[in-house]
Amino acid sequence: MTTAALPYWRLSGFYLFYFALLGATAPFLGLYFAHLGFSPARIGELVAIPMLMRCVAPNLWGWLGDHTGRRLLIVRLGALCTLLSLSLIFVSQSYAWLALVMALHAFFWHAVLPQFEVITLAHLREQAARYTQIRLWGSIGFILAVVVLGKLFDRYSLDAYPWALLLIIGAIVLSSFWVPDATPHVASAAAPGAGFLFQLRQPGVLAFYLCVGLMQLSHGPYYTFLSIHLEHLGYARGVIGVLWALGVVAEVLLFMLMARLLERFSLRQVLLASFLIAAGRWLLLGYLADSLAVLLFAQLLHAATFGSFHAAAIHFVQRSFGARQQGQGQALYAALAGVGGALGALYAGYSWKALGPGWTFALASLAALAAAVIMATHVHEERP
Repeated sequence: MTTAALPYWRLSGFYLFYFALLGATAPFLGLYFAHLGFSPARIGELVAIPMLMRCVAPNLWGWLGDHTGRRLLIVRLGALCTLLSLSLIFVSQSYAWLALVMALHAFFWHAVLPQFEVITLAHLREQAARYTQIRLWGSIGFILAVVVLGKLFDRYSLDAYPWALLLIIGAIVLSSFWVPDATPHVASAAAPGAGFLFQLRQPGVLAFYLCVGLMQLSHGPYYTFLSIHLEHLGYARGVIGVLWALGVVAEVLLFMLMARLLERFSLRQVLLASFLIAAGRWLLLGYLADSLAVLLFAQLLHAATFGSFHAAAIHFVQRSFGARQQGQGQALYAALAGVGGALGALYAGYSWKALGPGWTFALASLAALAAAVIMATHVHEERP
């Protein structure tokens, strides 16, 4: 496929809106539940529910995508059903009903990204190194969402929050119908005809997925309570939105350099560095976030704790599985991330009040450090 044939803006537009939704949920969902009067434990549980759905939904949709080859149809239906199910938030705001809404919309939302990643890589083919040039538009969408919504909620009540979510999801639905389909054709180390489980048992692959789970577990306090933590420290919601955006700006800059980094360093080296930096970052946020200078530095480290980690992980999965197992490989990546994220949100919810922010983030640091140890001892060095 030539560069001219690459539907760059169509793919980029989808990532823009998809991750704008993450920009609307990661910093503000916990604040919204706090606005409704829920305790930290209940907030942790509600935030964990969509992550728990990532344990099941991506694998089901991934198998269906590999089996039928209708990945784009799954993306479109998943986006549309996400919109319909999340609109149920207006029916009631009781804990039980919100838990149901979180589970239902997440079941469909988590069908979308793993299949779309396969479609994007199928369009790229031999240009796979350009993945980050497309994916960076997702980061830009995240930035726009956190900055705009942060200022909006400073001026208006968080009662407007559900409407903002539905507006963004509507844009995701529309953009999914603008994207052309593509069939994956992946050069992989897997033997021809090798099944998914055979490829999963190859050296280092299971260890990699365990590291993914631990890395996402370490992000639990960050995604669930960072905004609440900063608000308690006296930061305004507009400032909190800018701080979230700063982290993603660093992520965008990293994505722009990622192709060069992967030419110089192996995937294993990039992942190992990401885990070690994450371990340090959580300690800074847990104990020194009252210092704006430290907080700014810690947010810049998002370039590694998400940016380089995610880009290297996507390439690792693509390299580890054949064309007919790409959907399941990406889905398992999403599922393990969901397991880790759910456990992280749950433990953070219970430990936040009992142990405080410092110890909660310290536990996150230990999880990231454990991922670094596993990567260093169980994944073989290999140049990409």
